[in-house]
Amino acid sequence: MARHYDDQVILERFLPGREFTVGVLGDRAMAVGEILPSHEIFDYECKYTPGMCREVFPASLDAATTRRIQDLALAAHRALKLRDFSRVDFRLDKDGTPYCLEVNTLPGMTATSLFPQSAGAVGIDFATACGEIVRLALRRAGVRNKVGA
Repeated sequence: MARHYDDQVILERFLPGREFTVGVLGDRAMAVGEILPSHEIFDYECKYTPGMCREVFPASLDAATTRRIQDLALAAHRALKLRDFSRVDFRLDKDGTPYCLEVNTLPGMTATSLFPQSAGAVGIDFATACGEIVRLALRRAGVRNKVGA
């Protein structure tokens, strides 16, 4: 069907399993959250229709799996040479193996977006997370503020 529209098509194997996300702030992986869509996948409707998805922070995972997903999120963030913040999404297969789905280089930043929820679950409120992103950017740019950032 896709080749009907274009001769260049990318196909990916569907990976069933639970879906997770974790925010990275500076050099720290924050809380892992689970995305629980009403459909089999976290599609457009589930993402943008109120009540079609639940997001649980922190996710109900054992400590070893949580740490593994956080370590992989940091590794992906660093491998892509990202700065300051990102959000990394994973799928956990039936055997408990995490697979990176994507890295969000500019994650949503409303108070209810996934990145702020990940931060909030480790005690970083929305205003503090935003301030830290600004502080990191200013420091990288060589700008110092009144508090010596």
